[in-house]
Amino acid sequence: MKKLLVFLKDYKKETVLAPLFKMLEACFELFVPLVMAAVIDKGIGQSDIGYVLKMGLVLVLLGLIGLTCSITAQYFAAKAAVGFSAKLKHSLFAHIQSLSFTEMDTLGTSTMITRMTSDINQVQNGVNMVLRLFLRSPFIVFGAMVMAFTIDVKAALIFVITIPLLSIVVFGIMMITMPLYKKVQAGLDNVLGITRENLTGVRVIRAFHKEEEERVEFEQSNSMLTHMQLFVGKISALTNPVTYIIVNIATVILIYTGAVRVDTGYITQGEVVALVNYMSQILIELVKLANLIITITKALACANRIQSMFELSSSMEWSNNNSYLNEKVENDGSDSKGNEKVKDRFNNEVSVTYAVEFNNVSLTYHGAGDESLSDIDFKVKHGETIGIIGGTGSGKTSLVHLIPRFYDATKGSVKIDGQDVKDYSMEELREKVGMVMQKAVLFQGTIRDNLKWGKADATDEEMNRALEISQAKEFVDSKPKGLDEYIAQGGKNLSGGQRQRLTIARAVVKQPEILILDDSASALDYATDAKLRKAIREMGKDSNKITTVFIVSQRTSSIQHADQIVVLDDGKVVGLGKHEELLERCEVYKEIYYSQM
Repeated sequence: MKKLLVFLKDYKKETVLAPLFKMLEACFELFVPLVMAAVIDKGIGQSDIGYVLKMGLVLVLLGLIGLTCSITAQYFAAKAAVGFSAKLKHSLFAHIQSLSFTEMDTLGTSTMITRMTSDINQVQNGVNMVLRLFLRSPFIVFGAMVMAFTIDVKAALIFVITIPLLSIVVFGIMMITMPLYKKVQAGLDNVLGITRENLTGVRVIRAFHKEEEERVEFEQSNSMLTHMQLFVGKISALTNPVTYIIVNIATVILIYTGAVRVDTGYITQGEVVALVNYMSQILIELVKLANLIITITKALACANRIQSMFELSSSMEWSNNNSYLNEKVENDGSDSKGNEKVKDRFNNEVSVTYAVEFNNVSLTYHGAGDESLSDIDFKVKHGETIGIIGGTGSGKTSLVHLIPRFYDATKGSVKIDGQDVKDYSMEELREKVGMVMQKAVLFQGTIRDNLKWGKADATDEEMNRALEISQAKEFVDSKPKGLDEYIAQGGKNLSGGQRQRLTIARAVVKQPEILILDDSASALDYATDAKLRKAIREMGKDSNKITTVFIVSQRTSSIQHADQIVVLDDGKVVGLGKHEELLERCEVYKEIYYSQM
């Protein structure tokens, strides 16, 4: 939790003023019993109506001043807590974005969502309550005890015994419940994970008529969470009755002692009422403090979980070398000589190095027993089209994920333009590579907004050209608003083929040096798929830019015209060559081809 307090540094003024105004409110509240004692002893006791009215106005004034201080304190506390929460969310989101796929796979989506939402909200509530009550409640408890000593020392000794007893109860329950709340949050993670799976896979669940099984699984997890919450809730619920018992017993003793002291003439009736009022204030504040400690316990448990996320660092280290990008930025759009310089360098790289090299590459996922890829070794020239095919689970997606460095090879090296991908900065590497995933993901907004993910400053001409290449131009033009047509979250208002074509256009618009299509045309018919492949082969002619293309596909028709075809089986390369060569000497490729043709 201490490390998270750095997000409060911009709210130093609020973190000081909020408790300060609460302390002022508490000071005015401590004077109320003394005023009441004066009203009883002097006003009522001497039948002085004028004095009673005057003291009544003093009580109203104390109430108004206390209310003003309270509202001001709550304003500053809320401002600090909400600002703290906003900065924490921004920082945690940025940290999650910096993690590699390995860490994200280990954490799980439901865990990250819980940390970003429920946990941060709990911490926000904790900060808000601490600023408002953490100083106020103890101040009134001990302030009431001090004020009691100013009235009568013997009667005040009851306060000295009562307050430690209440503290033992409150803090003892806190120590018991804190670890239990951590288990409750872990159970919440599990329920959230099941809920997310059911919502995202609702069509599959209904298609296989598994609603009843999923309902039973959810009820079991939810019941476990409910049981844990009830258990910790019962322990926390002991706070109020136990504190009430102690305070009420103390009040009975106080009234008895006060009666004896009044009878002997040591104190007045009004002072006894003041002592009882101070005991009531202690009761109210300790109940508040108990609830505050429960909130703090939850907040600390959640803060530790959030902190564990920040302590998780990426297994990938990126180079800070941006030399290629810097030169590109300096020369792009400056003058013809600058542009020629970049082209000359690019042409020299083409003649000297390969576009992509896999040198005895192996990959083992974190926590996996066996290698997903083993001894992958081949080279790709600039401008070539590479087809990658194999059975389900053969490692096709794992192979292409190594190029943009979504995962690091556990053995061997992957090179782009003769340089190891580990020696590139993230910006430079991702600038070179355009990736279209298996699952077509679009974001809420317009078609234009989604295409600009590929290139932020893309012109309408560049976007239309990308739509032509991806075979999406026709259906986009048929929309009433064209490029400004609204797309729902995840592209739910588009068909599967339309989503795939737009994601291809998004990658094409940036004109990458390496374009990876990871089974991204599976929803297209054969005719559209053929047009797409032809357009991709010819897309570099207009811009004189050489693009190396990787096509991952289950269809031999999608890759049979590639310059090279890589055939994978159980993570190993079992065939490498052109279509005709593989039909002659690769049994795996031959089996796939004839099963489809």
